[in-house]
Amino acid sequence: SMFCSKKKLLEVERVVKANDRGYNEKFQYADNRIHTSKYNILTFLPVNLFEQFQRVANAYFLFLLILQLIPEISSLNWFTTIVPLVLVITITAVKDATDDYFRHKSDNQVNNRHSEVLINSKLQKEKWMNVKVGDIIKLENNQFVAADLLLLSSSEPHGLCYIETAELDGETNLKVRHALPVTSELGEDISRLASFDGIVVCEAPNNKLDKFMGVLSWKDSKHSLSNQKIILRGCILRNTSWCFGMVIFAGPDTKLMQNSGKTKFKRTNIDRLMNTLVLWIFGFLGCLGIILAIGNSIWEKEVGGQFRTFLFWHEGEKNSVSSGFLAFWSYVIILNTVIPISLYVSVEVIRLGHSYFINWDQKMYYSGKATPAEARTTTLNEELGQIEYIFSDKTGTLTQNIMSFKKCSINGRIYAGEVQDDMGHK
Repeated sequence: SMFCSKKKLLEVERVVKANDRGYNEKFQYADNRIHTSKYNILTFLPVNLFEQFQRVANAYFLFLLILQLIPEISSLNWFTTIVPLVLVITITAVKDATDDYFRHKSDNQVNNRHSEVLINSKLQKEKWMNVKVGDIIKLENNQFVAADLLLLSSSEPHGLCYIETAELDGETNLKVRHALPVTSELGEDISRLASFDGIVVCEAPNNKLDKFMGVLSWKDSKHSLSNQKIILRGCILRNTSWCFGMVIFAGPDTKLMQNSGKTKFKRTNIDRLMNTLVLWIFGFLGCLGIILAIGNSIWEKEVGGQFRTFLFWHEGEKNSVSSGFLAFWSYVIILNTVIPISLYVSVEVIRLGHSYFINWDQKMYYSGKATPAEARTTTLNEELGQIEYIFSDKTGTLTQNIMSFKKCSINGRIYAGEVQDDMGHK
């Protein structure tokens, strides 16, 4: 596996042969399965605990728990600290696990979509996750593209096809892609497509949506490939009955997934503010501990010696300074309640409740497609609704690209549709 990871890092160019899984497998390219989830069963506990202990309060209480295990300085039972800490960590872990479960569910739904793949000279329905680099796929109108494909042929003249790239760049206008003249002649002849054995040498996987460089070698001739010959995963085929494409990049190597990046542990401004407040409180606790420890040392030096006959030194206390040092940690343990560990639990519960209110909000329900609002993660709710300025590059963004006919003049004659006033009356 180490060899594989190094090989992926060092991939400079990609060589893909059509209809030859055996040839392509020696390069150990990624398959078409995607993962957007953060955890699995094995990694959930260590990774989630690591993320949670980046919170200052959690790290502080872990430190406090370690202090309470030292009998010389602890006057309280460690049980009093571990119970609230475990409770806080468990509640947050359950919430994170729930969020990640829905990511897994979404991944499974996408990975189990079906496409028609040319296998052993026959078109067979195959799950997206089983599609390999070099396979030839048949797409039909209004279908999602399963992987980054080299367009071979289509139902339109000259191998043209139309795609919608809204999921990639947000633009709803259709883009044109056209196949090479030599491959567009293949049409939908399954036997000719199955015998196609062209070799593509192209750039390594990258996140540039508008650029592609490569060369197709077939029948003793070479043909240059550009972005106009490529259909990317995430696009939808429009106004084209069918087209055939050869998989160049699959799964995590597709340009869509290369742009998505790794799912990160996201922190909101309130999280950062709480961390800062806890640090200030921790500083205040430290000052209190120092003052009380100095007072302890002075008392031990001035008065404590008179009680030595019946107040024995603890083990490790050799003089008033060492007594004060141990007293400092004792006071940190005794005064630990000034750090509000319940604050994090309260905020997590509020976020969870708020996400349900978002899902139930009737004003955010779109009746056209019977789609309610959906809070996909419960960690960023308080970041919503903080927009101050909207910059729009075109009117279509604001008007949803919905236009109504008002009036036109043809050869001096005026034609008008149903005109509505500002109040919506005809």
